[in-house]
Amino acid sequence: MKHLVEKADVLIEALPYIQRFRGARVVVKFGGSAMEQPDRYEGILTDIVFMECVGMQPVLVHGGGKAITRAMAEAGLTARFVQGLRVTDDASMRVVKEVITHRVNRGIVETIQRLGGQAERVDGESVFQVDRRTGKDPVTGAKLDWGLVGEIRSVRADPLLECLSRDVIPVVTPLGTGPDGQVYNLNADDAAAATALALQARKLVFLSDVPGLLRNRQDESSLLSTLRIREVEQLIQDGVIDGGMLPKIRGCADALAGGVQKIHIVDGRLPHSLLLEIFTNQGVGTEITE
Repeated sequence: MKHLVEKADVLIEALPYIQRFRGARVVVKFGGSAMEQPDRYEGILTDIVFMECVGMQPVLVHGGGKAITRAMAEAGLTARFVQGLRVTDDASMRVVKEVITHRVNRGIVETIQRLGGQAERVDGESVFQVDRRTGKDPVTGAKLDWGLVGEIRSVRADPLLECLSRDVIPVVTPLGTGPDGQVYNLNADDAAAATALALQARKLVFLSDVPGLLRNRQDESSLLSTLRIREVEQLIQDGVIDGGMLPKIRGCADALAGGVQKIHIVDGRLPHSLLLEIFTNQGVGTEITE
Protein backbone atom coordinates (compact mmCIF):
# COMPACT_ATOMS: atom_id res chain seq x y z
CA MET A 1 0.00 0.00 0.00
CA LYS A 2 2.84 2.42 0.82
CA HIS A 3 4.27 1.89 -2.67
CA LEU A 4 0.90 2.64 -4.25
CA VAL A 5 0.52 5.81 -2.17
CA GLU A 6 3.98 6.94 -3.29
CA LYS A 7 2.88 6.49 -6.90
CA ALA A 8 -0.18 8.64 -6.21
CA ASP A 9 2.06 11.30 -4.62
CA VAL A 10 4.10 11.47 -7.83
CA LEU A 11 0.97 12.02 -9.88
CA ILE A 12 -0.27 14.71 -7.48
CA GLU A 13 3.08 16.51 -7.69
CA ALA A 14 2.82 16.47 -11.48
CA LEU A 15 -0.80 17.69 -11.58
CA PRO A 16 -0.20 21.47 -11.35
CA TYR A 17 2.45 21.25 -14.06
CA ILE A 18 0.13 19.23 -16.31
CA GLN A 19 -2.56 21.87 -15.78
CA ARG A 20 -0.14 24.75 -16.37
CA PHE A 21 1.31 23.37 -19.59
CA ARG A 22 -1.87 22.03 -21.19
CA GLY A 23 -1.86 23.30 -24.77
CA ALA A 24 1.71 24.64 -24.48
CA ARG A 25 4.11 24.20 -27.39
CA VAL A 26 7.41 22.65 -26.35
CA VAL A 27 10.31 22.23 -28.78
CA VAL A 28 12.73 19.42 -27.90
CA LYS A 29 16.12 19.04 -29.54
CA PHE A 30 17.04 15.33 -29.54
CA GLY A 31 20.66 14.39 -30.19
CA GLY A 32 23.90 13.32 -28.61
CA SER A 33 24.77 9.97 -27.10
CA ALA A 34 21.19 9.33 -25.92
CA MET A 35 20.34 8.58 -29.55
CA GLU A 36 22.94 5.81 -29.52
CA GLN A 37 21.66 3.97 -26.42
CA PRO A 38 18.46 1.96 -27.04
CA ASP A 39 17.10 2.24 -23.50
CA ARG A 40 17.73 6.00 -23.28
CA TYR A 41 16.41 6.50 -26.82
CA GLU A 42 13.13 4.78 -26.09
CA GLY A 43 12.82 6.46 -22.67
CA ILE A 44 13.07 9.94 -24.20
CA LEU A 45 10.49 9.15 -26.86
CA THR A 46 8.21 7.70 -24.18
CA ASP A 47 8.47 11.05 -22.40
CA ILE A 48 7.52 12.83 -25.65
CA VAL A 49 4.46 10.60 -26.04
CA PHE A 50 3.47 11.27 -22.42
CA MET A 51 3.76 15.03 -22.96
CA GLU A 52 1.40 14.88 -25.93
CA CYS A 53 -1.06 12.63 -24.09
CA VAL A 54 -1.44 15.14 -21.21
CA GLY A 55 -2.22 17.98 -23.58
CA MET A 56 1.14 19.51 -24.43
CA GLN A 57 2.20 20.09 -28.04
CA PRO A 58 5.73 18.71 -28.41
CA VAL A 59 7.78 19.35 -31.54
CA LEU A 60 10.90 17.22 -31.96
CA VAL A 61 13.94 18.51 -33.86
CA HIS A 62 16.66 15.89 -34.12
CA GLY A 63 20.32 15.57 -34.99
CA GLY A 64 22.15 12.44 -36.11
CA GLY A 65 25.82 13.34 -36.26
CA LYS A 66 27.25 10.03 -35.08
CA ALA A 67 25.12 8.02 -37.52
CA ILE A 68 26.21 10.34 -40.34
CA THR A 69 29.88 9.96 -39.46
CA ARG A 70 29.55 6.15 -39.48
CA ALA A 71 27.76 6.20 -42.84
CA MET A 72 30.38 8.50 -44.32
CA ALA A 73 33.13 6.12 -43.20
CA GLU A 74 31.26 3.22 -44.81
CA ALA A 75 31.12 5.26 -48.04
CA GLY A 76 34.86 5.98 -47.89
CA LEU A 77 34.37 9.63 -46.92
CA THR A 78 36.29 11.39 -44.15
CA ALA A 79 34.33 13.56 -41.74
CA ARG A 80 35.86 17.00 -41.23
CA PHE A 81 34.71 19.70 -38.83
CA VAL A 82 35.42 23.42 -38.60
CA GLN A 83 34.42 25.17 -35.37
CA GLY A 84 32.23 22.20 -34.50
CA LEU A 85 30.30 22.20 -37.80
CA ARG A 86 30.54 19.38 -40.32
CA VAL A 87 32.10 20.44 -43.62
CA THR A 88 29.56 19.22 -46.19
CA ASP A 89 30.41 18.77 -49.88
CA ASP A 90 28.13 17.21 -52.50
CA ALA A 91 29.12 13.63 -51.66
CA SER A 92 28.71 14.23 -47.94
CA MET A 93 25.34 15.90 -48.51
CA ARG A 94 24.00 12.78 -50.21
CA VAL A 95 24.95 10.74 -47.14
CA VAL A 96 23.54 13.35 -44.74
CA LYS A 97 20.15 13.40 -46.48
CA GLU A 98 19.93 9.61 -46.65
CA VAL A 99 20.84 9.09 -42.99
CA ILE A 100 18.85 11.98 -41.53
CA THR A 101 15.68 11.37 -43.52
CA HIS A 102 15.51 7.63 -44.09
CA ARG A 103 17.27 6.23 -41.04
CA VAL A 104 17.23 8.62 -38.08
CA ASN A 105 13.90 10.36 -38.69
CA ARG A 106 12.13 7.19 -39.77
CA GLY A 107 13.37 5.38 -36.66
CA ILE A 108 12.08 8.14 -34.36
CA VAL A 109 8.67 8.29 -36.05
CA GLU A 110 8.24 4.51 -36.01
CA THR A 111 9.26 4.29 -32.33
CA ILE A 112 6.78 7.00 -31.29
CA GLN A 113 4.04 5.19 -33.19
CA ARG A 114 4.96 1.88 -31.55
CA LEU A 115 4.72 3.58 -28.15
CA GLY A 116 1.16 4.66 -28.92
CA GLY A 117 1.78 8.21 -30.13
CA GLN A 118 1.10 9.83 -33.48
CA ALA A 119 4.12 11.31 -35.29
CA GLU A 120 5.05 12.37 -38.80
CA ARG A 121 8.24 13.41 -40.52
CA VAL A 122 8.44 17.07 -41.41
CA ASP A 123 11.22 17.75 -43.91
CA GLY A 124 13.33 20.68 -42.77
CA GLU A 125 13.66 21.73 -46.43
CA SER A 126 9.99 22.80 -46.27
CA VAL A 127 10.46 24.67 -42.98
CA PHE A 128 13.87 26.38 -42.93
CA GLN A 129 14.88 29.00 -45.48
CA VAL A 130 18.63 29.43 -45.26
CA ASP A 131 21.67 31.17 -46.64
CA ARG A 132 25.05 29.54 -47.08
CA ARG A 133 26.98 29.89 -43.82
CA THR A 134 30.07 32.09 -43.94
CA GLY A 135 32.60 33.10 -41.32
CA LYS A 136 36.14 34.04 -40.46
CA ASP A 137 38.80 32.41 -38.34
CA PRO A 138 38.92 34.47 -35.10
CA VAL A 139 42.73 34.22 -34.97
CA THR A 140 43.90 34.55 -38.58
CA GLY A 141 40.89 36.30 -40.10
CA ALA A 142 40.90 33.77 -42.94
CA LYS A 143 37.57 33.02 -44.61
CA LEU A 144 35.95 29.78 -43.43
CA ASP A 145 34.12 27.52 -45.84
CA TRP A 146 31.80 24.76 -44.61
CA GLY A 147 30.42 23.94 -48.03
CA LEU A 148 26.71 23.05 -48.01
CA VAL A 149 26.03 24.22 -44.47
CA GLY A 150 23.25 26.72 -43.96
CA GLU A 151 22.45 29.58 -41.62
CA ILE A 152 18.72 29.95 -40.96
CA ARG A 153 17.16 33.09 -42.39
CA SER A 154 13.46 32.36 -41.76
CA VAL A 155 11.13 29.58 -40.65
CA ARG A 156 7.88 28.52 -42.30
CA ALA A 157 5.79 27.25 -39.40
CA ASP A 158 2.73 26.10 -41.39
CA PRO A 159 3.78 22.42 -41.77
CA LEU A 160 4.39 22.20 -38.02
CA LEU A 161 1.13 23.89 -37.06
CA GLU A 162 -0.79 21.60 -39.41
CA CYS A 163 0.59 18.55 -37.57
CA LEU A 164 -0.16 20.03 -34.16
CA SER A 165 -3.74 20.82 -35.22
CA ARG A 166 -4.20 17.05 -35.72
CA ASP A 167 -2.53 16.10 -32.40
CA VAL A 168 0.42 14.72 -34.35
CA ILE A 169 4.00 15.15 -33.12
CA PRO A 170 6.15 16.76 -35.85
CA VAL A 171 9.61 15.18 -36.15
CA VAL A 172 11.75 17.72 -38.01
CA THR A 173 14.93 17.05 -39.99
CA PRO A 174 17.82 19.55 -39.64
CA LEU A 175 17.97 20.45 -43.33
CA GLY A 176 17.11 23.72 -45.07
CA THR A 177 16.64 25.17 -48.53
CA GLY A 178 18.64 28.04 -50.01
CA PRO A 179 17.36 30.75 -52.40
CA ASP A 180 18.61 28.67 -55.34
CA GLY A 181 16.77 25.51 -54.20
CA GLN A 182 19.97 23.89 -52.89
CA VAL A 183 19.55 21.75 -49.76
CA TYR A 184 21.84 22.64 -46.85
CA ASN A 185 22.90 20.81 -43.72
CA LEU A 186 21.95 22.60 -40.48
CA ASN A 187 23.16 22.58 -36.90
CA ALA A 188 20.30 20.90 -35.02
CA ASP A 189 20.64 23.24 -32.02
CA ASP A 190 20.15 26.22 -34.34
CA ALA A 191 17.19 24.52 -36.01
CA ALA A 192 15.53 23.83 -32.65
CA ALA A 193 16.01 27.41 -31.41
CA ALA A 194 14.66 28.86 -34.67
CA THR A 195 11.66 26.51 -34.49
CA ALA A 196 10.89 27.55 -30.91
CA LEU A 197 11.01 31.22 -31.94
CA ALA A 198 8.74 30.70 -34.93
CA LEU A 199 6.18 28.80 -32.85
CA GLN A 200 6.51 31.14 -29.85
CA ALA A 201 7.03 27.98 -27.82
CA ARG A 202 6.46 27.98 -24.07
CA LYS A 203 9.62 25.93 -23.60
CA LEU A 204 12.72 24.90 -25.54
CA VAL A 205 14.53 21.83 -24.25
CA PHE A 206 18.03 20.74 -25.26
CA LEU A 207 18.84 17.12 -24.46
CA SER A 208 22.55 17.10 -23.71
CA ASP A 209 25.34 14.69 -22.75
CA VAL A 210 25.90 16.54 -19.46
CA PRO A 211 23.60 17.15 -16.45
CA GLY A 212 23.19 20.80 -17.48
CA LEU A 213 25.45 23.80 -17.19
CA LEU A 214 28.21 23.08 -14.66
CA ARG A 215 30.23 25.79 -12.92
CA ASN A 216 33.04 23.23 -12.70
CA ARG A 217 32.92 20.66 -15.52
CA GLN A 218 34.75 18.13 -13.34
CA ASP A 219 32.14 18.36 -10.58
CA GLU A 220 28.55 17.43 -11.35
CA SER A 221 27.47 18.81 -7.98
CA SER A 222 28.31 22.30 -9.33
CA LEU A 223 25.20 22.23 -11.55
CA LEU A 224 23.63 25.65 -12.09
CA SER A 225 19.96 24.76 -11.68
CA THR A 226 18.84 28.26 -12.74
CA LEU A 227 20.62 30.69 -15.04
CA ARG A 228 19.45 34.20 -15.85
CA ILE A 229 20.52 35.70 -19.16
CA ARG A 230 22.09 38.72 -17.45
CA GLU A 231 24.59 36.30 -15.84
CA VAL A 232 25.79 34.83 -19.14
CA GLU A 233 28.50 37.33 -20.08
CA GLN A 234 30.22 36.99 -16.71
CA LEU A 235 30.16 33.20 -16.98
CA ILE A 236 31.71 33.47 -20.45
CA GLN A 237 34.48 35.70 -19.07
CA ASP A 238 35.03 33.21 -16.23
CA GLY A 239 35.37 30.36 -18.75
CA VAL A 240 32.33 28.52 -17.36
CA ILE A 241 30.58 28.81 -20.73
CA ASP A 242 32.85 27.99 -23.66
CA GLY A 243 33.37 25.52 -26.49
CA GLY A 244 30.23 23.85 -27.79
CA MET A 245 28.12 25.27 -24.95
CA LEU A 246 28.83 28.88 -26.03
CA PRO A 247 26.76 28.96 -29.26
CA LYS A 248 24.02 26.94 -27.52
CA ILE A 249 23.72 29.52 -24.71
CA ARG A 250 23.85 32.45 -27.14
CA GLY A 251 21.06 30.78 -29.10
CA CYS A 252 19.12 30.46 -25.86
CA ALA A 253 19.52 34.18 -25.24
CA ASP A 254 18.18 34.98 -28.71
CA ALA A 255 15.21 32.63 -28.19
CA LEU A 256 14.31 34.22 -24.86
CA ALA A 257 14.60 37.70 -26.36
CA GLY A 258 12.24 36.58 -29.14
CA GLY A 259 9.49 35.37 -26.82
CA VAL A 260 10.31 31.80 -25.76
CA GLN A 261 9.49 31.74 -22.04
CA LYS A 262 11.95 29.20 -20.64
CA ILE A 263 14.79 27.03 -21.88
CA HIS A 264 16.07 23.84 -20.30
CA ILE A 265 19.33 21.95 -20.75
CA VAL A 266 18.90 18.42 -19.41
CA ASP A 267 20.88 15.20 -19.43
CA GLY A 268 19.45 12.92 -22.10
CA ARG A 269 21.31 9.99 -20.52
CA LEU A 270 19.21 10.22 -17.33
CA PRO A 271 16.04 8.07 -17.51
CA HIS A 272 12.94 10.22 -18.06
CA SER A 273 14.92 13.45 -17.69
CA LEU A 274 12.32 15.34 -19.73
CA LEU A 275 9.49 14.46 -17.36
CA LEU A 276 11.62 15.08 -14.28
CA GLU A 277 12.58 18.56 -15.51
CA ILE A 278 9.12 19.66 -16.61
CA PHE A 279 6.74 17.92 -14.19
CA THR A 280 8.53 17.94 -10.80
CA ASN A 281 9.28 20.61 -8.21
CA GLN A 282 13.06 20.23 -8.27
CA GLY A 283 13.89 19.51 -11.90
CA VAL A 284 17.14 17.86 -12.95
CA GLY A 285 18.89 20.22 -15.38
CA THR A 286 19.58 23.92 -15.96
CA GLU A 287 16.62 26.23 -16.45
CA ILE A 288 17.46 29.41 -18.37
CA THR A 289 15.22 32.43 -17.97
CA GLU A 290 15.32 36.18 -18.47
